[in-house]
Amino acid sequence: MTVKVRADGARTSGRGRRRAAFVAIGSAFVLAAAAACGSGSGGTTGGAQGGFREAPQTAGPLTVWVDSTRLAAAQLYQKQHPTVKMDIVTYDGDANGSNYLQTKVSLFNRTRKGWPDVVFSTQNNEASWAVQAGFTAPLDKGLIPQSTLSGWAKGANAPCTVSGTLYCLRNDLSQTVLWYNAPLMKKWGYEVPRTWEDFEALGQKVAAQHPGYLVGSAGDSFTPEIYMWAGKCGANQITGPRSITVDTTSANCTRMASLLDTLVKTHTMTMSSVFSSDFDKNQAGKVLTLPGPAWFGGALFQGTFKTPAGQIAAAPMPQWSGDPNLTVGNVGGGTWLLSAHSAHIKAATDFLTWVTTADDYQGKVAPGYPAYAPAARTWLTNQASSHYYANDISGPLQAAAGQVWSGWGYGQFSQEAIWAATVTPGMTAGKTIVSLLPAWKTAVANYARADGYKVGP
Repeated sequence: MTVKVRADGARTSGRGRRRAAFVAIGSAFVLAAAAACGSGSGGTTGGAQGGFREAPQTAGPLTVWVDSTRLAAAQLYQKQHPTVKMDIVTYDGDANGSNYLQTKVSLFNRTRKGWPDVVFSTQNNEASWAVQAGFTAPLDKGLIPQSTLSGWAKGANAPCTVSGTLYCLRNDLSQTVLWYNAPLMKKWGYEVPRTWEDFEALGQKVAAQHPGYLVGSAGDSFTPEIYMWAGKCGANQITGPRSITVDTTSANCTRMASLLDTLVKTHTMTMSSVFSSDFDKNQAGKVLTLPGPAWFGGALFQGTFKTPAGQIAAAPMPQWSGDPNLTVGNVGGGTWLLSAHSAHIKAATDFLTWVTTADDYQGKVAPGYPAYAPAARTWLTNQASSHYYANDISGPLQAAAGQVWSGWGYGQFSQEAIWAATVTPGMTAGKTIVSLLPAWKTAVANYARADGYKVGP
């Protein structure tokens, strides 16, 4: 086994590393009728396997690209399969939308060599370019049996599906729930909020009765994925072949933005990033509630904040009163892609199947909530046996896994980058989120057009 590090691709920030380690569930993702693997430069041609024809197969090591967190998965596979020769390469995992993978694939397509056999990406939107580039192989055309593919959580592989064909597999889910400090809630006589109206009221009570304590954070670039996504704000809904609707000023967007503005004003919604040293030092011990993804439990509270066992609990994400359609957001993601150019297709498929389904990794070792449902059950059992949480987190996480709102698409652009460049500076300057919604709309539309999308109202 050979392990290499691509230093030119390892530009991951501290927040990006943590986020990349614990990421995501899918929402509806409709893309163009993309060219089958083989279109474009260096691709395979149509034929066997429902339009996919294997590249000439040769001997040699299986080349696997992973980020630093998934390195443990590749190494465990190698340990359990010692006869498989592997060349394991670590890179940034496309963290924070670095586009490193797309850039390298473009180079490999031009030189007609260099493609890795299997790649892990922290991003959910790789299929938006990888299929058209002829890079990723169709997995449901004979490579992986349907009996295996049916084990993924509902909607989990939607970001990987293009024109009805599956081109990647989700590694883990990142559905949002409401994390809270159970002993403090009980001590102060507060009820866990079930609605967003109750959540807003709780923040106002905390501001008056326990100033300095927090009910949430609006200081990270994934704020829209936690709140606006859960609130069904149609900021980037993919509607057809390279088409998107952008509506950030709808009633759904405005009422969630207004809620955030209210709590920011009362100082119970922090403007600091939960991954900043300032937050860790001054506010981590003041968290009463914190809406956030599944990975907040292990990565944030147990890992970064070192919150003692028996304090943190999970509850369902609040919903708008009277709305029967339960929806949550999603922060991050993780996908595995198998190269259409692989000269070791059987070994690559075996590794891909193992790394996404095996209990030995996904159920017992993986840091995030597995997208493969049987492994997720094992993972939840292990969480319970750790006795870290103040309640059984299984119910809220399992329910949320199937409630991610499908109206938030996985476009080729980074919504986090747009929010960070457009909304966050305005908030820092004292502007309300409501007042910044038109600028957010303009920015999303501009990014989408730059990536070749037709933008609708």
